[in-house]
Amino acid sequence: MSEKKERTYLIDNPNFSNLLIDGFFGNIPHSQQLGVELVSAARNKAVLRIPYKEMLIGNTAAGIIHGGVILSLMDSVGGMATFCALPRMEAIATLDLRVDYLKPAVAGLGIEAAAECYKLTNTIAFIRAIAYQEDSNDPVASCVATFMRASSNKMQGVA
Repeated sequence: MSEKKERTYLIDNPNFSNLLIDGFFGNIPHSQQLGVELVSAARNKAVLRIPYKEMLIGNTAAGIIHGGVILSLMDSVGGMATFCALPRMEAIATLDLRVDYLKPAVAGLGIEAAAECYKLTNTIAFIRAIAYQEDSNDPVASCVATFMRASSNKMQGVA
């Protein structure tokens, strides 16, 4: 009978914050402009936040935050959840991302998004996520996404 090898997670690496948190946000100008912040990260899961800024409003008459801000946040949190599920640092890319807008995100409040990598194969990460303002049980959007895994010799990580 063969022994089952215990799964390893990049997030358990003591250098995780240097590998991802600093590098992930530090190297994406769009995330910097939006002000994306890490709220929490755990195995297979991540929560990101964008604090409220007036520049996020897409409809000034109604005070509604632009849908592109929510889409960007969902993509970012899905990518972070993917990294939290990987055994080591590797390149990823968004393959498919579907966002269902459930209600308007109102001005004056920041937006949080929580994502979970619920299935990881050798080539694809499967993600589900929600975006919300005050209550995670009352989301403004939901999302399903897939991310391609592609090992890269250019990226150095610890297994």
